[in-house]
Amino acid sequence: MIRWKKPEVDMQNLPRHIGIIMDGNGRWAKRRGLPRSAGHARGADNFKKIVRFCGEIGIDYLTVYAFSTENWSRPKDEVEALMKLLSEYLEKAYKELDERVRVKIIGERQMLSPTLQKKVADLEKYTESRTGMVLNIALSYGGRQEILHAVDQIAAEVQNGSLAPEAITEETISDRIYTNGQPDPDLIIRPSGEKRISNFLLWQCAYSEFWYSDILWPDFSSKHLLAAIADYQKRNRRFGGV
Repeated sequence: MIRWKKPEVDMQNLPRHIGIIMDGNGRWAKRRGLPRSAGHARGADNFKKIVRFCGEIGIDYLTVYAFSTENWSRPKDEVEALMKLLSEYLEKAYKELDERVRVKIIGERQMLSPTLQKKVADLEKYTESRTGMVLNIALSYGGRQEILHAVDQIAAEVQNGSLAPEAITEETISDRIYTNGQPDPDLIIRPSGEKRISNFLLWQCAYSEFWYSDILWPDFSSKHLLAAIADYQKRNRRFGGV
């Protein structure tokens, strides 16, 4: 069990849903004269630590941006290294993942290899009855593509007569996105010094609080996560009101 003493964090008022853009692996490796694959491997290890910590402190939902639809354009050897890391994680998760955590993969999984698609589906099924933290792994994911996917479903339902055009509301879309049934993220964290959303949870982040840091993802620790939560707790969330 991880122990901490952070009196500035109200552990009774944690964000229910945290999103993390895991950025900076390549730069971390470059600064050390290592191949980018080494940065991704270190980042994958850190991902496991942060997932464990979030579960221990009582976060209900954690969504991590692991691989975007745009990332498919990266060099072939880098993509292959990332897919290998993913495959290894999916295989080891049965033993390494906290037994309370439920895993959900969000994104265009049809772009994955058939072998990876099966591993994804198997792990989701294995954890589907768990009642602890929900871990959403955004894989081959894009926020615009997610909205388009929802709109395609709505269009098909209108066309077949099961949905009237005048009945379409915000909830109609929310019910058809990948995170349907989950609260929108309260806090989105992006390490690495970048200050953009990069096509992550575009529909869901309408009222999210954002926290940026120059720390590269492999160096992002539980203390940085707690600092983000502490900063979040100081903010006045008005949701458009006064």
